[in-house]
Amino acid sequence: MRQETASSLDTLLKPEDAISFQGEPGAFSHQACHEVFPGRDTLPCPTFEEAIAAVRDGKAALAMLPVENSLYGRVADIHHLLPDSGLHIVAEHFLPIRMQLLGLPDATLEGIRTAQSLNVALGQVRRFLNARSILPVAGPDTAGSARIVRESGDLTAAAVASELAGDIYGLKVLAPNIEDAEHNTTRFMVASPRALMPAPQEPSITSFVFRVKNMSAALYKALGGFATNGVNMVRLESYMLDGSFTATQFIADIEGSPQEPDVAAAMSELDHFTDSIKVLGVYPRHPFRGPV
Repeated sequence: MRQETASSLDTLLKPEDAISFQGEPGAFSHQACHEVFPGRDTLPCPTFEEAIAAVRDGKAALAMLPVENSLYGRVADIHHLLPDSGLHIVAEHFLPIRMQLLGLPDATLEGIRTAQSLNVALGQVRRFLNARSILPVAGPDTAGSARIVRESGDLTAAAVASELAGDIYGLKVLAPNIEDAEHNTTRFMVASPRALMPAPQEPSITSFVFRVKNMSAALYKALGGFATNGVNMVRLESYMLDGSFTATQFIADIEGSPQEPDVAAAMSELDHFTDSIKVLGVYPRHPFRGPV
């Protein structure tokens, strides 16, 4: 497959193309779509599987997929779905999560008795809710909760969601940025049916999955090549395959591209101690990561 440079990311999109995401309009994934592709049409999907399938089926050109959060770790579904999706990672994006308490236009903060949202989101605003004796109520997701509050007409009910959700469903911000942890950030990956390659000398990240051979110290030996070749590994996680305690797959992110000699040498050494390696994508290193 011919690999284009990352500077041609826009060439993956025609004017009418959409970006798929999991969730309802106003979800944080929807916000990430707007930040990375301002002005582009978006396609909300009920599940991650459907967001990925939309790209494969040509209903969307790219998918915006959350992969990990600084508070709650990895998004497990993506780890299982992405390697077999047939899609390639072409970009990453980091979205600081800012939770808003949203109410009906005539509601007041003092009158709010319940706050509805995804359980994970409610856990991120626990201190705020407890301090005001607001009862948390589990909802389908953040944006869906905003829609439900709007449809309820209940002045005592609020939703915990994004500011974008408030704009979409006609709710007002009763209290801004109520998250307990300011560092709360979600990392997204942009997935495409076509692979891209960062321009030469452009700081990049390579994501891949691998399974080590059934031998003594296989993982230690497999990773040794990255140390000896001076390649920085910024993420390494393991997860079981098909519920088996003996079949473990690892997902890793490294700095650099396989086009670079040191990375190529490290990947070659990895190959000696693994049963399989699949590169999920090589893409530009996001500035959120800090200086190179």
